[in-house]
Amino acid sequence: QVQLVESGGGLVQAGGSLRLSCAASGRTFTSYAMGWFRQAPGKEREFVAAINWSGFSTYFADSVKCRFTFSRDNAKNTVYLQMNSLKPEDTAVYYCAAQRRMTSRVSQSDTNDRDYDYWGQGTQVTVSS
Repeated sequence: QVQLVESGGGLVQAGGSLRLSCAASGRTFTSYAMGWFRQAPGKEREFVAAINWSGFSTYFADSVKCRFTFSRDNAKNTVYLQMNSLKPEDTAVYYCAAQRRMTSRVSQSDTNDRDYDYWGQGTQVTVSS
């Protein structure tokens, strides 16, 4: 069992930055690929980013590529989503998720939320124009 707790959300002006954190419980953190998803009001949950167990491979949705970075600190059981150049359309609840998958490379195949085994409670990100 893995418990995920997100933090770092808030209100920011367009063009600003936020860093989301997701702390995981348990001693098998490196067994998991991690992902971030988001859900805006009235919309379906969508993939944002994925990272493999080592942190050496990341994959991003086109909408956030070149603006967001995804990293992990396995010693702290924590992943980080650095969000820069934020836009009003980035406004959503952001969810951290864990997928029991030790892969050297994440890709399009890691974008389906049904493949993730554990989820955090979400953190709100609001970007004002």
